[in-house]
Amino acid sequence: MRILTVKENDAGQRLDKFLSKTLKTLPMSLMYKQIRTKKIKVNRKRTEPKYVLQNGDTVELFIAEEFFEKTSSTEAFTQLKANLDIVYEDKNILLADKRPGLIVHSDSKEDTNTLINHIKAYLYQKGEYNPENENSFAPALCNRIDRNTGGIVIAAKNAETLRILNQKIKDRELTKKYLLAVHGKVLPRTGTIKNYILKDEKTNTVKVYDNRVKGSKTAETKYRVIEERNNLSLIEVELLTGRTHQIRAQFSYMGHPLLGDGKYGINKDDRKSGYKCQALYSYKLGFDFTTESGILSYLKGKSFEVKKDNIYFLKEF
Repeated sequence: MRILTVKENDAGQRLDKFLSKTLKTLPMSLMYKQIRTKKIKVNRKRTEPKYVLQNGDTVELFIAEEFFEKTSSTEAFTQLKANLDIVYEDKNILLADKRPGLIVHSDSKEDTNTLINHIKAYLYQKGEYNPENENSFAPALCNRIDRNTGGIVIAAKNAETLRILNQKIKDRELTKKYLLAVHGKVLPRTGTIKNYILKDEKTNTVKVYDNRVKGSKTAETKYRVIEERNNLSLIEVELLTGRTHQIRAQFSYMGHPLLGDGKYGINKDDRKSGYKCQALYSYKLGFDFTTESGILSYLKGKSFEVKKDNIYFLKEF
């Protein structure tokens, strides 16, 4: 029998969610059976999967020892020397300027050199995070950016921050602005692009349509041209919706593919000039909170930008 004490980062979540994170090898079906047959209790009493854990609760588990994983110091992030460009940091959040080419989470090709692992390594080396001291929580990203796009990614250092920011993003109380360079002169110089995007899972691409087609989703992008030079336009955009490859696909559909974008444009000449990926950067983040924001209330009205020197394609302007 094991007893787990619910800590601050565990509180506020359902029992079944907590157990799925804490006991990763315990099958879900068996977990629900063990709860039903009182092999898993909370505060020594029968419980339900939907029970919301409170700080200080005890979870008693009368289950086989094989399901208890011990956190190992050989986790992927411990193999890294943290390498981050930090835009802003406090006790609750970290804003990292992700470099183009770095993936945010592991995939089939890369398991170690990821943004989240660099963040975990950084916090581990600072003494702010130790997996051995946590039941179910690890620092987590609140937003994602494609491998070859650069810009600000938000990391939550604790569970309450993660819950608040996930809700704020869902309620569109954060503003993200991008800089991009496209081929040609964009007219009109300001406006809102609205059309429909259909994703093709097999090719990991999207198609843009003027009218709704089956399975498509509305895509809206607000933009303004900042500068024009050498048949290129520097543009600032704000996403009003967040569809896959939205910016790249919409501007290509307008006849203005992004500099360096080989997926939605022809970048043979761009590659010769040194641009091997799309000229797109999530450069500005604003915390435009309109509702209660708890421990993050101090962020209301604040905005953060990456260093202009980090936006490699600005040299063209």
